[in-house]
Amino acid sequence: MQATSPPLILASGSTARRAVLAGAGLRFTVRPSDVDESALKLAARSEGLDATATALRLANAKAARVAQDHKQEVPQEETPALVIGADQILDCEGTWYDKPPDLAAARQQLLALRGRPHTLATAIVCHRGKNLLWQHTALPRLTMRLFSEHFLDAYLAAEREQVLGSVGAYRLEGPGAQLFTAVEGDHTAILGLPLLPLLAFLREAGVLWA
Repeated sequence: MQATSPPLILASGSTARRAVLAGAGLRFTVRPSDVDESALKLAARSEGLDATATALRLANAKAARVAQDHKQEVPQEETPALVIGADQILDCEGTWYDKPPDLAAARQQLLALRGRPHTLATAIVCHRGKNLLWQHTALPRLTMRLFSEHFLDAYLAAEREQVLGSVGAYRLEGPGAQLFTAVEGDHTAILGLPLLPLLAFLREAGVLWA
């Protein structure tokens, strides 16, 4: 069960992350961050950071922005919200993939991933005001099968814009499961929000009852 204070904010517009938190029975509000993710990724690449370190930097930037904005808005006597930030980068043999901008790009991305393994560098953090309270990373590994282009076109016709919300252009919780021969790692980490480590932290922080 969840304490009445502090409030929780999810600094992400991801429907998958929202569903993971809601499915666990948490009460929270959604407030996507407006950080420039492309600029942060370019800077991380130029510094030689790997996908995991970059995802962690992005998650921290998102949570910090929302946490600071919220702290300025609440009365001084109220407890600032605990803000959950998360990010995920698909890494296939050193090539990073973002959410595809359209279905044509999604098709090209899936063809590039076909028959190959990739990892989902996944990071989650919790901030309150200016303070980073907790962070966690996970590296699920998935292997796509050698599907036919006929299957791919049927898959995209069925899923359409739903694939544009994922860095992999698939929803593992939906028909995207048919793309794979092997999936290793926590299912909620694949969805972009490692749930069990987060719940453990929230219990330690007194947000959830032990």
